[in-house]
Amino acid sequence: MKLAVVLVHYHAAELAARAYEALAQDLAAARLGAEWVVVDNGSRPAERERLRSLPAALLEPGANLGYAGGANLGVRSTASEHVVLMNPDVMALPGCAAALCAALDAGAAAAGPRFYWDAERRFLLPPTERRTRVDELLRLLAERGERWARYGRRRWRAHARRCWTARAPYVCYELSGALLAFRRSAWEELGGFDEGYRLYFEETDWLERLRRRRLAARFVPGAEAVHLYGRSTAGEPRAQGWFEESYRRFRRRIYGPLFAAFLERLARAWPPAEPAVTSVEPGAGRAAWLEVSSSAVGYPAAARRLGPGSDDREGLPPGTCYLRTVDAEGRELGVRTVRT
Repeated sequence: MKLAVVLVHYHAAELAARAYEALAQDLAAARLGAEWVVVDNGSRPAERERLRSLPAALLEPGANLGYAGGANLGVRSTASEHVVLMNPDVMALPGCAAALCAALDAGAAAAGPRFYWDAERRFLLPPTERRTRVDELLRLLAERGERWARYGRRRWRAHARRCWTARAPYVCYELSGALLAFRRSAWEELGGFDEGYRLYFEETDWLERLRRRRLAARFVPGAEAVHLYGRSTAGEPRAQGWFEESYRRFRRRIYGPLFAAFLERLARAWPPAEPAVTSVEPGAGRAAWLEVSSSAVGYPAAARRLGPGSDDREGLPPGTCYLRTVDAEGRELGVRTVRT
């Protein structure tokens, strides 16, 4: 087999079955054979039975190894030249696997798809945020003043629109571990994911190491998938704590302990400002994009193109959303808060 698929599962058996079915159909259409492995980091008896019904090797470590540990275990159990690592809340769309494999065949060490948050492909998910000292400091400042937030949105918007409008693959290290393809040689050279991350940031750390080794990672717009974002951790009350723990670890490992400590001291000494979002309706006919964020800062955000008569509430997730209409050149036209 040329391709291995490793699906790391945690209390989301039905989602895992849907993820398997979607990618298996895509592989069959492309005439790509694959060795399948499901790593069960946690399940109840009925969930285990559902996982065992899938035509895939099931690894049951008997404990939650975290996403990094589960991924490493799954990759070690396979032998194929190319590997696709995926969450259970991802559904590959037709042509996804072939496009990712083509990028690897062309020399990329890793490759990632374009993500939507809904099966109707109305909303494009944001690319992973850039993680540099400048971006980290700017994000902290953006939470403390609208002037900084506007600058942060402009900087982020240029990064996001390159992803949203791309027609050809390009070098990009801001890929998501929700569905990530890579060459086994790159995985072995870097040593796999750092298992010190229980959940979140493990792929960001790995891709940063890839960049430092001067191995190419590519965003592949011809590969598309739906990421039902957050579904696999929706019932896990510890997820936010894991995120914060991983975020601290990432900052210290990548930026160094002095810069990480500076960010932490600044955040403690200067609390975030109360968000003040004033509704401003856009000029008629000028809005080209609708950006939707769960943060009053306004980024990262999902987005969709607007056309005549577009309903800007259609397809929004439950909860409080901050909607910004933006023109084709990136100028903000209006903002309002919506509770769904």
